[in-house]
Amino acid sequence: MTSDWLRLLHVEGLGPARFQQLLDAFGSPVSALHASDTELRASGLSQELIHRLHAVDEERIQKDLEWADQPQHHLITLQDEKYPALLRLIDTPPPLLYVTGDCDVLAHPGIGIVGSRNPTPAGREIAQDFAQELTRFGLCITSGLAMGIDTAAHQGALRANGVTIAVAATGLDRIYPSRNRALAHEIVEQGALISEFPIGTEALAGHFPRRNRIISGLSLGTLVVEAALRSGSLITAHQAMEQGREVFAIPGSIHNPLARGCHQLLREGAKLVESAADILEELAGKIAPPSPREGGHKPEPIMIDDLPADHAGLLEKMGYDPISIDRLIQLSGLTAEEVSSMLLIMELEGRVATLSGGFYQRLKPRDIE
Repeated sequence: MTSDWLRLLHVEGLGPARFQQLLDAFGSPVSALHASDTELRASGLSQELIHRLHAVDEERIQKDLEWADQPQHHLITLQDEKYPALLRLIDTPPPLLYVTGDCDVLAHPGIGIVGSRNPTPAGREIAQDFAQELTRFGLCITSGLAMGIDTAAHQGALRANGVTIAVAATGLDRIYPSRNRALAHEIVEQGALISEFPIGTEALAGHFPRRNRIISGLSLGTLVVEAALRSGSLITAHQAMEQGREVFAIPGSIHNPLARGCHQLLREGAKLVESAADILEELAGKIAPPSPREGGHKPEPIMIDDLPADHAGLLEKMGYDPISIDRLIQLSGLTAEEVSSMLLIMELEGRVATLSGGFYQRLKPRDIE
């Protein structure tokens, strides 16, 4: 019964590894719950854990069961046929998954997309573009619902009418960050929210590495778009490596601190990618032959020659790395007023973005909406 799984899950200090020990020793939660203290000690449990096992808060279990009785809410145990096969293969799979949305999407072949919570405009755009393109080839996009790259990846999948999964570091009765509440509702309509944490669980620092292993564990490979050297994205990528999954990284400017994490991954053996085709090629044989999903619209890029000559010339001088307005004035030979005016117009058109510190960055050509 699901309630037996919940009783073990709610034992404080009994994490996925010890939960798995009990399953290995007794075969099922109900058998573990009926085992003697001597048998439990022999399985590796301490006396303190055994005491906690006998004193589980039944009220918390009831809250989980009441949550599961609501529409689109599911509890999937490790031994359930709907449990995602790829996730079951990792060293410490979550013994139980809470799912809001369509639990069938957990069986879709997918790619994890992760990166900085504070990306550059170009990084955010890259994540969205990759997600859009990969979903058109039937891949599910999995990420962590965080601000920045995670948000862009989910939005890209939704924009292409694709499937996306958000892995939460809280109970599914809470949305973290709260600013992504509307996005979470959209994801439920085209995919699923999942968590290994019981209802009522708040966002704690130690939960995020556990969430990250699920992102990589659900995926055939993980793409890192932008990441600092010390970041949760690199933790996800290293977990993917340990799980025997592919890791993809997008290179960036040597002057961009958010490219350093990706460059480190490339030194460690991650695959350098410049387009979705690079990922599809690497995964050939692990997914069905590429055939774009119907209904997806691929935007036609706006060409630079539809711009006035002076605007086009300024864009060419910018390149794609962040650049200061003073440097642009120097390179273009234009006045400060002329450069400022052109930058304002092109920012309104979505061709350039303003960065902190008086820097600007050219964006990848795309449809102006």
